[in-house]
Amino acid sequence: MIRKTGFHWNLRKLMAQQEMFQTADLVPLLAERGVRLSREQVFRLVTQPPQRLSMDTLVALCDVLGCGVEELIEVVAVEEKVRKTGTGPDRAGPAPEPRRTTIRRPGPA
Repeated sequence: MIRKTGFHWNLRKLMAQQEMFQTADLVPLLAERGVRLSREQVFRLVTQPPQRLSMDTLVALCDVLGCGVEELIEVVAVEEKVRKTGTGPDRAGPAPEPRRTTIRRPGPA
């Protein structure tokens, strides 16, 4: 087993708790804190978990929503079973037969 980590992006839920139901509501609130994002950028931020996020944006979101980082980004551990590759009793199919090789050197035939 491999332990991987992921996260839940709770921005939409936290916005709803503050009775903010439109993504455009965030644009002026972020701008007041020095974070200038377009309506489209804010829409993507709300509807999709970001893969990269600036610290300024993260801090501004926490300030706007009155929450901590741990409420906005919930870390989750995911257990994944890794498929074994070619060794041990779990491998599929019969073992390959060994072949004898012949070394040929260039030169007169």
